[in-house]
Amino acid sequence: MKLSNKLILGSQSPRRKELLKQAGFEFEVRSIDFDESFPEELPSKDVAEYLAVEKNKAFRTSLKNEVVVTADTIVIANGNILGKPVNEQDAINMLSALSGQIHEVVTGICISNGEKQRSSSVTTKVKVKPLSIKEINHYIANFEPFDKAGAYGIQEWFGLIAVEWIEGSYFNVVGLPVHKVYTILTEEFG
Repeated sequence: MKLSNKLILGSQSPRRKELLKQAGFEFEVRSIDFDESFPEELPSKDVAEYLAVEKNKAFRTSLKNEVVVTADTIVIANGNILGKPVNEQDAINMLSALSGQIHEVVTGICISNGEKQRSSSVTTKVKVKPLSIKEINHYIANFEPFDKAGAYGIQEWFGLIAVEWIEGSYFNVVGLPVHKVYTILTEEFG
């Protein structure tokens, strides 16, 4: 799908790139270094959208008849935000915290063209079966948990063996609520 203005995906995520491509959009990928800190008083459910908006601001000054999409995904487990693990022990701790529990995956998106901006977030509940330390170690050793919020990818082995059910958008858990992005792009930026 071609928009009237050039579309920019402001993300290094290979999953977001693939999802936007599968939705039929023509786009260019650009990335920036971004400090993912946020105000401590911000409610957990608002963090992903806040970060997506802040990322988007960094692109706006350089837009020339372009539309930029930015996103951020977080996992909320027992009231705690789980971002990307910094090392193996952090990944073990995150996956252990998710074991046998229901958690939420929240992806914030922000779309702008320099003149107008639209942001939103989508939440999906995910139930993970109780995991053995052997299963956790196998996943960490054989897959790539370090570039994923909550240390897992639902589209990988972890999703096949550990996710009992989800309530909400599967693609949101992968990293981009494509249905929401598609609607905003085609109805407001088309």
